[in-house]
Amino acid sequence: MSNLFTFILVVQALVAAAMIGVILMQKSEGGGLGVGGSPAGLLSARGAADFLTRATTILACLFVGLSIVLAAMASVGRGGSTIDTSLSKAAQTSGAAPSSLTGPAQQPAQGAAGPAAPASDDPLAAAAAAAAQDAPAQQAPAQQQAPAKK
Repeated sequence: MSNLFTFILVVQALVAAAMIGVILMQKSEGGGLGVGGSPAGLLSARGAADFLTRATTILACLFVGLSIVLAAMASVGRGGSTIDTSLSKAAQTSGAAPSSLTGPAQQPAQGAAGPAAPASDDPLAAAAAAAAQDAPAQQAPAQQQAPAKK
């Protein structure tokens, strides 16, 4: 991170803490922390309410503005990302190595009497075909272990 990014991040944390404090000091209908004061001047009930309302508005605008600046700085600082295309149809047809999902569908299962499933560009179809071929072999031992009922 750059020094400017770190500085703005610290300023945003201070603005957030100040905004929390100003919001908690405001008098609410439920009682709140409220601010007492002299009957005249800035610290009167009316003057304090106006001041705290303006302070909340200013701090909220600063917080949103700093958030936008930080997001822009973070996105500019990142380099371009590459997209993994190893599972795309074009990558498979251009001679790329087959993925593990299409491997069993293209090779016949050992001990299988039937022909292998046709090769497909769709990895999900190939995986489903491989699972269908393996399903009868996996169910046979389970049926042999079932106790006979008398």
